[in-house]
Formats: sequence, structure tokens, C-alpha cells
Amino acid sequence: MRGNQRLLFLIEVAMLASLAFLLDLLSSVIGKLPQGGSISLGMIPIFIIAYRWGIKGGLLTGLLLGLLQAVLGNPYIVHPVQGFLDYYLAFTVVGFSGVFFKQIQNAFQNNSKKLAIFYITLGALLGSLLRMVAHVVAGVAFFASFAPEGTPVLTYSIVYNASYMIPTMIVSAIVVSLLLVTSPRLIIRK
Repeated sequence: MRGNQRLLFLIEVAMLASLAFLLDLLSSVIGKLPQGGSISLGMIPIFIIAYRWGIKGGLLTGLLLGLLQAVLGNPYIVHPVQGFLDYYLAFTVVGFSGVFFKQIQNAFQNNSKKLAIFYITLGALLGSLLRMVAHVVAGVAFFASFAPEGTPVLTYSIVYNASYMIPTMIVSAIVVSLLLVTSPRLIIRK
């Protein structure tokens, strides 16, 4: 990356990480679940940057979002490892949605909106699933006491985290698809 490209990359990552943090704050005020988690719009900027710059942009934006949440947000941290899993790792891995960067770029360049939506949705599914895995692991390791009597901890953690991650993934995929189909220049770099 040349100097101007690198600077543009860093500025865009910082701006979208900040936007992600603000969207996540807004979402957590509106609908926070009792033990954490909420249906959030915070992953949308991570997806956009991942589809614009690829995996490295997505991972860095997710990492910055996790850092902002852990430092400036209202984190629920009972142990440093749980904090790492639920904040830093969980949001960083959302950036792996950038594995579909080239397919999405090509779909838009070939004017194939349906194919673009397909890959946007796959990216949202991958990023959301990886984030959910991090939350499930943290739930099993650190929040087993919340599981109802007789309920396996893994089952409880999967169900609990899926209760907000599945709607978050669906909303994110729809919003990102609508944004990018109506304005593909958000991710097309010249």
C-alpha cells in the first residue's frame, strides 16, 4: 500500500470503528438483555469496511470496536479472559467477513446485485457465527451459573447467544445489502 492509500485505509477504519461503537451504544440503550448482549447495528460498519478493504480492514475495525467497548462502553467483565473473548476477539473475528471481499467487488463491477447480496449475506453469516462462537465459549467458561438447573451449560450458552446474534445477523445482512445495492460506491475504491 502506498502512503496515501495507507492513510486513507487508517482514516476509514477509525471512522467506521467509531460509527460502529456509536451504533452499538445506541443499540444497547434500546434493547440490552439482562445478562448482556443486544440486537445491535454495530457490526454493519465492520461489514462495510471488510467489503471495501478486505479481511485486514474488517479485522482492524472489529478490534478497534472491541477496544472502544471495553474502555469507553459499559463492559460486563468478570475476568480478563472473558473480557478478551467477549470484546476483543468477538468483534475482531467479525472482520473475517472480508473473505468475500473480491466476490462482492466483482459482483458489483459486473452489475450482478443478486450475487452481491448473496456474498454480503454469506459474509454477515460468517462474521456473526464467528462472533457467536467467541461469546458461547465465554458463556460456557464464565457464566455457567446462569444456566437453569438441569440445562447443559453449552446448550444454554448457545441458545442465549443465538437469541440476539441471529436477529443481529439478519438485520445486519439486510441493512448492508440495502446500503450497498443502492450505493455500491461505499465499497468500490478507485
